[in-house]
Amino acid sequence: MLSTGEIAPEFELPNQDGETVTLRDFEGQAVVVYFYPRADTPGCKTEACSFRDEWNAYRQQDVAVLGISDDPLADLAEFKAKYDLPFHLLSDKDGTVARAYDSYGEKTVYGNRVEGTFRNTYVVGSDGTIIEVFEGVDPEGHGEKVLSVID
Repeated sequence: MLSTGEIAPEFELPNQDGETVTLRDFEGQAVVVYFYPRADTPGCKTEACSFRDEWNAYRQQDVAVLGISDDPLADLAEFKAKYDLPFHLLSDKDGTVARAYDSYGEKTVYGNRVEGTFRNTYVVGSDGTIIEVFEGVDPEGHGEKVLSVID
């Protein structure tokens, strides 16, 4: 895992609409970068909706939220629309960005060894350094928990 105090790795990924989003786009602003395994699965829905439900508080704190998975753009667009998610969902199709954030690799899913995205979250401060790390996240109430370390 990356550690607090480290510079967050820069990235450039397409969002659910195919528009390019970079970490630099949020320079001077705190950013929650959360990695999740698969759009519209129960845990990922719970996690995404927890950020959505806290969205006004994130906006009041001027904190951006970026969800990253290896899902294709069409799946991200559908997920965003279905749950009215007010933040970007980014497609890291080959897991390059997730690997840079120590959030991609081999794992066991339903007894099978697969490569995929781990459920980790990083809070990046306005200066680009990592100020908080959440590894192996419990999706329930995660948006509120992350917000509590930003306050």
